[in-house]
Amino acid sequence: MPKSYIDIQREYYAATADQYDDMHVAQNDEHGFALQFMMSVLEPLCVRSVLDIGSGTGRALLTIKEKMPAIATVGVEPSAELRKVGHAKGLCETQLIDGDAMSLGFKDGSFDMTCEFAVLHHIPDPSKAVSEMLRVSRKAIFISDCNNFGQGGKVSRIIKQTIDAVGLWPFADLVKTKGKRYSISDGDGLYYSYSVFNDYAQIRKKCQSVHIFNTTTAGSNLYRTASHVALLGIKNPTDW
Repeated sequence: MPKSYIDIQREYYAATADQYDDMHVAQNDEHGFALQFMMSVLEPLCVRSVLDIGSGTGRALLTIKEKMPAIATVGVEPSAELRKVGHAKGLCETQLIDGDAMSLGFKDGSFDMTCEFAVLHHIPDPSKAVSEMLRVSRKAIFISDCNNFGQGGKVSRIIKQTIDAVGLWPFADLVKTKGKRYSISDGDGLYYSYSVFNDYAQIRKKCQSVHIFNTTTAGSNLYRTASHVALLGIKNPTDW
């Protein structure tokens, strides 16, 4: 019987947990840059609680804990092996917990902000995860992830953007992945073709303002040229 995508993901993180930080975390990488930006808006938005989705070994949680200890933080991470590493680094078992990003076990508006760093492209239904993030967040949502339409050389990007423009990207992706919808690499494990721009409309509907910026070198049109972007969605302050 073929392995499910969950089994493949769990096995990958179990096998690489001890090397996870060396493989996926660098101080000045795109997600580290995005995290520093997110930290800069917590105080202006009067954020007192943060939920981090797909926390891994706890990079975002540990950074907030060190720099802004008054903010209550919780991280959801389905890999027991990654949680174990995070706990060994100083996160307690109530800070870094098991959970499913597509079905968060929290009430509406439980946290001032929800965030994720490089997680949505590992989720089969990222729009559902974003919907859950919006549901449990009271003030804002922050995303740092891929833009597959801005990845690759110029010709490759143009082809992908053209296919997307005529609404055929899901079909093309299905053909490319031979019906699986996902790909597998040694460096990133199991991943899906994803763009933060896919969820812009959903976020814009729930937020009064949305701010997008590139976290890697890009041109003025981020959709066309940025391989990674970050997004901050701020809900209507009158609803806080």
